[in-house]
Amino acid sequence: MPRLTQEQKKLNHDKIVEAAGRGFRTHGVHGIGIAELMKSAEMTHGGFYNHFGSKDDLAREVLRQGFVSSLAALAGIREEHPGSARAALDQMFDTYLNPEHRDHPETGCASAALVTDAGRDGAGAQSEYQHGLEGFFGAITEMVLENASQSGTDLSAGQAREQAIALFSQMVGSLVVSRAVARSAPDLADEILAAGNARLKQA
Repeated sequence: MPRLTQEQKKLNHDKIVEAAGRGFRTHGVHGIGIAELMKSAEMTHGGFYNHFGSKDDLAREVLRQGFVSSLAALAGIREEHPGSARAALDQMFDTYLNPEHRDHPETGCASAALVTDAGRDGAGAQSEYQHGLEGFFGAITEMVLENASQSGTDLSAGQAREQAIALFSQMVGSLVVSRAVARSAPDLADEILAAGNARLKQA
């Protein structure tokens, strides 16, 4: 049997991470097994251990890549509004708190989809989640400071970080709560997103 090239190994690795990202975001890390994940990646169960030592290792990789992707999207929003941090912040809220993002956790931000899993799992998963959080907190702190400077508001770096942490936590909280009732009470779910967005834009 021919040996896999390094390129093919990387492609297989990426396929597993992509399948796990969708599966974990949809069902939770503990709501889907390795066999099912490998099947969705169109690979054999045994092939999993050629890439990861355990499911926990895979979960950490999904978290890491999920935050990398989300932070890249946020950087794109900032680039769209080079002269207005306020416009960038508002677009961030609009993008995060919308029904499309709420209704498709499998392709959405890992910070909301996997927050409960990170809280329940060990220090490894929480450390990866923390690293992602710090990336968001840092980026949003910069946006808050830019907005203060552009609007002539006096704001210290410490105050900006505090505001950034609150803004991000409110975004994730609004999305998670909206998801919790999206099927049973869709009107309420939309109201939660709208209220969260409106309040964030007043900050």
